[in-house]
Amino acid sequence: MVKKVFTFLFIAALLIGAYIAWSVFGPTVKAPGDKFFYIHTGTSYQQVKESLIKNKIIRNGYLFDQLSKKAGYQQNIRPGKYEIKNGSSLYNLVKMLRSGRQSPVRLVINKLRTKEDLAQKIANHFEVDSLSAIRFLLSNDSLKRFGLDTNTAMTAIIPNTYLLKWNTPFEKLFQRLDEEQEKFWTPERREKARAEGLTPGEVYSMASIIEEETNDAGDKAKIASVYLNRMRKGMRLEADPTIKYAMRNFALKRILRGHLDVVSPYNTYRNTGLPPGPICTPSAKTIDAVLNAPETNYLFFVASPSFDGSSNFAETYSEHLIYAKAYQKALDSLILSRK
Repeated sequence: MVKKVFTFLFIAALLIGAYIAWSVFGPTVKAPGDKFFYIHTGTSYQQVKESLIKNKIIRNGYLFDQLSKKAGYQQNIRPGKYEIKNGSSLYNLVKMLRSGRQSPVRLVINKLRTKEDLAQKIANHFEVDSLSAIRFLLSNDSLKRFGLDTNTAMTAIIPNTYLLKWNTPFEKLFQRLDEEQEKFWTPERREKARAEGLTPGEVYSMASIIEEETNDAGDKAKIASVYLNRMRKGMRLEADPTIKYAMRNFALKRILRGHLDVVSPYNTYRNTGLPPGPICTPSAKTIDAVLNAPETNYLFFVASPSFDGSSNFAETYSEHLIYAKAYQKALDSLILSRK
């Protein structure tokens, strides 16, 4: 009888041990819907555990407690974005959380027009909220250490893909972006800017206007030559995209005479020279188009009546009027055909 009891207890112990081993090292962890588990800054250990259970990532809070205690995780909560692999073990989960081995966020920046756009994009991908981000971008005191102000803040942004930690504070995020633009401005690019009589920031602002003017890569450098020629002659740039920016109305299809009176330092119909800052984040190719602008005598350009995205360039105003009338006639015909 004693032997049977001993055998039973031995088997039971083996089964319990096997169950515990399976619970700890077996494929018991389930991935949440988006595969990621977020731990916000300031989250307590108890909150982490409750969230893991609530999201059905783990089933056994007791074993999680025991493993966390032995791993020293309870006193070392590390905020971040963690990828949870379906079928991984409780042991590996605790190990990952304890090490702070989070998944980087892929921040893809293309064309952004305003500081508010940047703040919202950051808030959509990182722990930082948009209000904190915009406060930073609207503070000359915050931007001073980067040699920027509220007008030039966006010149720190070179459209690209960046890998960053989810819980990175906005100031450090901005610092990373600024470091990348410093790398972008190689000695060769800076020398080309100097040759045009421009600072890197001014090149960036001109490129931002061209970015909004056309999608035709072949015309960008020629449009840059138009603006450079106008600046050399003391002419106003008279760039339509700056009117849209000044009015904060990016849906405008046609710039009418009444729009040209908007009072703003960004209105290049009223003010001579470049605006005080960029009107969008131009691509690296558009920036290089400004730096490699050809020597021309062009002072005017207008969209082609073929509506293929290209432009017609002119050296004189009379020649420009011919192209402009052709475009206007084609545009009027297109509008009538759609009625």
